[in-house]
Amino acid sequence: MRILTYRPNKRASLLLPAIPFILLIALYSFGSIVRHVGNPDDKLLPGLTSLVSAVQRVAIEPDKRTGGVILWSDTAASLTRLGAGILFATLISLVVGLTVGLLPYLRVLLSPFIAVLSMIPPLALLPILFIVFGLGEASKIVLIIIGIAPFMTRDLALRVAEIPAEQLIKAQTLGATTWQILLRVVAPQMMPRLIDSVRLSLGAAWLYLIASEAIASESGLGYRIFLMRRYLAMDVILPYVAWITLLAFLSDFLLRALQGRLFPWFAGARAK
Repeated sequence: MRILTYRPNKRASLLLPAIPFILLIALYSFGSIVRHVGNPDDKLLPGLTSLVSAVQRVAIEPDKRTGGVILWSDTAASLTRLGAGILFATLISLVVGLTVGLLPYLRVLLSPFIAVLSMIPPLALLPILFIVFGLGEASKIVLIIIGIAPFMTRDLALRVAEIPAEQLIKAQTLGATTWQILLRVVAPQMMPRLIDSVRLSLGAAWLYLIASEAIASESGLGYRIFLMRRYLAMDVILPYVAWITLLAFLSDFLLRALQGRLFPWFAGARAK
């Protein structure tokens, strides 16, 4: 028996994913204890008591200046920007990706242009976006769109081009127009793949959001992290990083669940 033939049972499938997290927590706890033995006022690796106190302060207690709860107001601001950016990027990718992938003339015309756009470092455009759109919400949303839409469009166009030609020829022999082929043959097959593209783009979208909030914002998760950096408040920064990670994981989980619910045939084919 080779090791690649061994597969975990159901119990192991539940326990094994927890091991890296347990090891990470244990390593952090050990490092925190060691640093506090030498320096009780150490801020780099705050202890469990400091972390709990900070979470209570930002997630439960109202802010004295604004009257709101800091964590939830920051989360609402960031998710609003992130959601708007991903929504517009998805719509652009859907329209452009389907048409470029299906129509040969558009493919020749736009594929090189989209490929070049996908290579531009979005963060390098951030100063330009601030000049053009100002320091408000628009520049942050546009940065997310510029950051992920070209990649998603290019990926979707490539997936459309992989559709077997026999399907398109059969639809044409049955009298389908180009519009009908696009809507009834191509689009249904591409929707679950578009969700995959969104899932793969979530990490980049969060990166662009946090970068824009750190530079020019008065609210948001990225703004709060970089604000606390000035005071070396690791007891606040670490819970915020963990919260962002949890939000990203939940977003990916919900998209995967939505994909399985709306397109069970795709999930079944992938599992084979």
